[in-house]
Order: sequence, then structure tokens, then C-alpha cells
Amino acid sequence: MPSRADATGGADVARSVAPASPPRCRWFEFCKLSLGYWKGETSREAWTLTFIMALFAGLQLSAQIGANAWGRFFFDALEGRKISSLKESVILLAALALFSGFAISGALVARMRMQLSWRKWVTEKLFGWWLEDQRYYRLEISSEEQTSPEYRIAKDVQFAVEPLVDFAIGLLTAAATAATFIGILWSVGGSLQFAAFGASYSVPGYLALSSVVYMAIATSATLGVGRSMIGAVAKKNETDAKFLAELMRIKENAESIALIRGDADEHGSLRANFANVVSACLTQIRSNGIVVTVQSANGALVPLIPLVLASPKYLSGELSLGAVMQVASAFISVQVALNWFMDNFVRVAEWMASAQRVDELVESLQSLDIAAIMSEGNFIEFGESDDNGIHLERLGVAHRGGQIVIAAANVLIAAGEKVLVRGASGTGKSTLIRALAGLWPWGAGRILMPRNASVAFVPQQPYIPLGTLRGALMYSVGANVTDDMIERAMRRCGLGYLIRDLDKDQRWDQVLSGGERQRIAFARLLLQSPEIIVMDEATSALDEESQISLLRLFHEELRYATVISVGHRAGMEEFHDKKILLERRPAGARLTSRTLEKPVWHLLGEQMRA
Repeated sequence: MPSRADATGGADVARSVAPASPPRCRWFEFCKLSLGYWKGETSREAWTLTFIMALFAGLQLSAQIGANAWGRFFFDALEGRKISSLKESVILLAALALFSGFAISGALVARMRMQLSWRKWVTEKLFGWWLEDQRYYRLEISSEEQTSPEYRIAKDVQFAVEPLVDFAIGLLTAAATAATFIGILWSVGGSLQFAAFGASYSVPGYLALSSVVYMAIATSATLGVGRSMIGAVAKKNETDAKFLAELMRIKENAESIALIRGDADEHGSLRANFANVVSACLTQIRSNGIVVTVQSANGALVPLIPLVLASPKYLSGELSLGAVMQVASAFISVQVALNWFMDNFVRVAEWMASAQRVDELVESLQSLDIAAIMSEGNFIEFGESDDNGIHLERLGVAHRGGQIVIAAANVLIAAGEKVLVRGASGTGKSTLIRALAGLWPWGAGRILMPRNASVAFVPQQPYIPLGTLRGALMYSVGANVTDDMIERAMRRCGLGYLIRDLDKDQRWDQVLSGGERQRIAFARLLLQSPEIIVMDEATSALDEESQISLLRLFHEELRYATVISVGHRAGMEEFHDKKILLERRPAGARLTSRTLEKPVWHLLGEQMRA
């Protein structure tokens, strides 16, 4: 349990010291998360696709074995000038090509289908988790760095899932291929007999052993020169994501930047960000060049080594030309199989970088769970009140790092009361509103809300979704709303001239002015009829007359709702019953409240309505 405020009123919201946790193996954590695809509702589909991929992988291996055997048959026929056997080999080659084509195309379709299905499952799990419990918002206000969740969900998941399918198929196929063709090398190549220092020696399966030894040397060389590749790829992906986030930020704030002529500043910021991208790319290019040098040298040697090793037995007559070509083909197949990791080293590095970024997002989302916050001993308790009022009991609000914003406060907001929150800039007004809306859990004390009360939050810049104006008005409202109700709400909020455009689909977030967007938010309140309304500068873009018209809603159509609003504009006090003032203090802002007097005309209006 978190410690409570002391007798002096200061809230103890310092972060508790927890024992250091062991380092997180991010690629392992990603695999553990993504393997959930083979469980639950998707298990049948996952295992079916896995079986189909395994089946076609087996058919591909059978085609390789057939091609290897065909090579020996063809070259033996060629060496013996057997015309009939050569004709037969042509027919066999056609059949083998058809079979191989079927196996390859089937494997490709099965692999792509698995990649899409698996990516869909991981992506839906992540964005569902991201949207749940307002984590998308908590992540933005609590993260010290840009996490770019949109890039990680849209791109890094793809880059982490799709190669994993390739790796799984490639690794299993490589193991089966290596085992099969090592057996062919062992049986066809036989033993190597040689004399040295007056004694005779025999090396059984020397071609098979040579292929394994050569693979070990080549792989070790690649690992030795390419250890820096993983870090270079991770750095490049990180800088790419930050550059993309910067571009998106400029797009989202285009009007503000244009109005203040901030083009030069943004140009400089973009140049600096892209310089980081270029630097990271150059580092990856250098690492990639070293790895490719080793891979190219290996590719040039592999076809020659089996011919050199088999030539003594061919010259002695122990191996036919067909047998030499068969062992050469088998040796290359073994190298391709055993060098699978070396050939895919760059892709493995890229996969590990993407898996790391996905797991970083997962870890960030996990840290936003209420259970995780509670384990830190640094959270606000949320409970239910018994009198339909809102109770702040020794409430202390803090930044996530522990810095106190608001000291311990005790405030009662009765049901139906209209409360205005004011204070100097930086005293924590918006943070208090977020805490009341359940979006800010960091701090101490308790917030008690009426049981099952419907709460509506109205920000300074209301959100307008894509689609029709009707959809914008109905956003988060519910289904039991008629056209007459929508039109009445629009007219009451000064939007009657837009009724004809209700079903027009366009970018309303760009078409509507700031004042119109705030009117949309008040129209939503009329359609929702919430029991509690929490507002943050919700009338800042309205003219004085429009502000008065909309604030009258709280004493007319919405008179039974409890209202808590932040606002600085003149005239707002006339529409509220109580004012809470945040006074700056070194140990956190202190809350004081007082009842407001209403003008005579306001009181007369209420009596007439009563």
C-alpha cells in the first residue's frame, strides 16, 4: 500500500525503491508473446497452416533429393554415351521440374498465408492492448522518449513476424537437408585411403566430415566480423522511427507552424534528425559490407572444394563422373543448409532489432497497468462514493518521476454541483482534471466517484474522427439517439446551419473551426446526458456570446449533471456554484475552495425553471 499524506499536508508520493530486475531478453520475450498464436481461438488455424508448411517443405526436400539422383543418372549416361538413358533422363527432368514447381509454389503460398495470419494476431493483440484503458494516452504523457507506438505496431510487428516464419521454415529445412545430403556424401564418397610416414590410413566419410568442418570455419568467420551488425540495425530502425514521428508531428501541427512562420526551425530540426538516420545507415552499411565480403568469398569456394576433394577418387576410377557430380551437388546442398545462419545473418540482425522494438512497446504498456503502478507504491486509489458526490481524500498528484504537483487535498463536490477550477499556469489544473477523469494514476490519496456514474470529458481541442459529421456527433455517444435529437442538439449549440451536411463524408477535423469543434463537443454532451462532466478550457475558442449560450446548458438541459471545469475567461464564474483555486507552494499546489455568488438574473432564471 502507498503511504498517505502526513499531518502537515505534504503527500508522500516518492517512488519506492524496488530491487533491480534481471535484464530482459527482448527477442525471447517477443517470441513468448507471439507464440500465443498457437493457443486459444487461433490454435486450429495456426496448427493447420504449420502442418501444410511442413508438408510442402518435405515435398521440396524430396524434389532436391530427386534432382541430386537425376544428376548422377544423367552424367553416367553422358559418360557412357547411352542415348536411351539420356532420353529417359529428359523425361524424368520434366516430371521432376513439374513436381518441384508444385512444391515450391505450395510452400510459398502456405508461408505467406502463415505470415499474414500470424502478423494479424500479433498486431490486433498489440493495438487492442494499446487502446485498452487509455494506454495510448498514458504512454504519451508518461514516456520520457518518443516510443512511436504507431510505427512499432504497423511496421516492426511485420518485420518481426514475417522473417520468423522464414527462419523457422529455413532452419527446419536446413537441418533436414543437411542430414539427408551428409548421408549421401557418406555413402557415395566412401572412405579416403592414403599413406603417410610409412603407414596406411583411412578416413571414413571424408567428404561428409569435410563439409561440416568447412561450414564451421565459414560460420565462425561470419560471426566474428558481423557481431556489430545487430546493434547497427537496431540503431538504424530507431532513427528511422524518430524521423517518421517528426514528420508526422509537423503534419499534425501544420497550421500552427505555418501561422508563426516556423518553417526554418522545422527544417533545421528535420535536417538534424535525418543526419542521425544517415549516420546510422552508414554504420550499418560498413557492417554489412564486411559480412558480405566473407559471404562472397565463401560462395566462390563452395563449388570448387568438392571437386578438388573428389578428384583423387575419380582419377583412380573409384568414382564415376556421375558420382563426382552427385557428391559435388550434395556438398553444395550441405553447405547451403549448414550455412543457413551465415546466409541469413543480416536478416536475423534486422529481425532481432524489430523484435526488440516491439518488446520495448510491450514493456512500456505493461508498466502502465494499474497493477504495475500499484507495485511501485506510487498511485492514486479510485473508489466509489456512497452519496453520489465526488470526494478527494488527501489527494496528492505527482509526476510519474515522483515530483509533487498538488499536495494533499480534501474536497467534496456534491451531486449536481458546478465547480470551476482556476490557478496560475503550471499549478497542475490540467493534471488534476486528468486524475479526476481516471487518466492520471500517479500520486497518493483517494478519488471517490459515484457508483456506475457516466462521465464525459471535454478537452480544449475536441477529437473529430474521420467520416461523416453525424459520426463525429455520435462519437462515444451510444446508439439510442434519433435524428430529431441530433438536430435539436445542433440547433441548441449553434450548429443548425450544418444539419444539411450531416451525412457528408469529408475531413471535418480540417473543415471545422476551433469554435465549431467545441460546439460539437457540447452537442455530444446533450446527446449523452452524462451525470458527470469534466472540462478543460472547453470554451476557449468561442466568442463571449457563444460561451454564455453554451454554459447555460449547465443550468438548463444539463442542470442535474455534476460539472468540473478549468477555465480562465471572464464570465465563467456566473455559471458555477463553487470555485477551487490552486495556489502554488514549494511542496506542491494547495487547493482552496469557496462558494460563488450568482447574479440576480441568473437566480431568477433558475427559479422560473424550477
